[in-house]
Amino acid sequence: MDEEVEAVRAAVPEAHRPDRQWRLPVAGTELAVWEWGDASAPALLVAHGGFDFAGTLDVFAPILAASGRRVVAWDQRGHGDSGHTELYSWDADVRDAVAVFDAVSPGAPIDVIGHSKGGNLMLQLAEAQPHRFRRLVNLDGIPWRTQAPDVSERDRTRLLATELDGWLRHRRRLGPDHHRFAGPLEEVARRRAEMNPRLPIEWLRYLVTVGGRRDPDGWRWKIDPALRMGGFGPRRPEWALRSLNALGMPFLGVLGSEPERMGWGARAGDLTDELPIEGEIVELEGVGHFVHIEQPQRVASLALEFLDR
Repeated sequence: MDEEVEAVRAAVPEAHRPDRQWRLPVAGTELAVWEWGDASAPALLVAHGGFDFAGTLDVFAPILAASGRRVVAWDQRGHGDSGHTELYSWDADVRDAVAVFDAVSPGAPIDVIGHSKGGNLMLQLAEAQPHRFRRLVNLDGIPWRTQAPDVSERDRTRLLATELDGWLRHRRRLGPDHHRFAGPLEEVARRRAEMNPRLPIEWLRYLVTVGGRRDPDGWRWKIDPALRMGGFGPRRPEWALRSLNALGMPFLGVLGSEPERMGWGARAGDLTDELPIEGEIVELEGVGHFVHIEQPQRVASLALEFLDR
């Protein structure tokens, strides 16, 4: 570790890199899997959000592990240190999650936490395969959007053709040597601040050293440049809301009250009638979308109290 990285990480003393790392072959690629805590302790899976990576848990996960758990997280395909692929889809992410479940806890239900996109992924998997879940905690990953169409069906078809053409053009522009923009560590961290406006710059600098790499022309994120905002297809994220109240396992949702670009816009009052029988919602005032990063101790306490019941 050089002096620049050492200084950046020293500014976030509460962060702790994973205790172990291993790779899981799945569907023609490999997932980077990370663990905190005793390898023989009961497992707790954590699914990160879109354009994040397991390293965003470097403060939150150690708190969970200190309760006597083996905390396991994986970089989703195209994110962090996992492999890049030619195509990405929501279903591929769900299949990857199944592979992690099978590797970590084959045949036995397990506690799960999911943030944002990861929380939404876990909602779908929990509906389809409830036997895999003992309890489920969702951190600001419950969509809340209007179901009314915004354009007519005829115009929707035209828009679909335009979107597909734009996506194919985007893919064709990406040659094998295409990379995300590089720059000094400080610049890359401040670009991240556009997505994470409530998080301190010290934390964003730290993330660059974990989720980025230093090339001869500067630092850049390791996230596949083929990935763009959205990319849930063929699926609307709000579809998960329709089946939320059918979940069979105990469920805890934790929301932040402050709207953010990366957030879903759900509020506790919106979801009262959508919860499963064994479901509850906690809304944290003055907290944004990244609830587990803004207030890791508080969110970890809520999650652990729920998981230990």
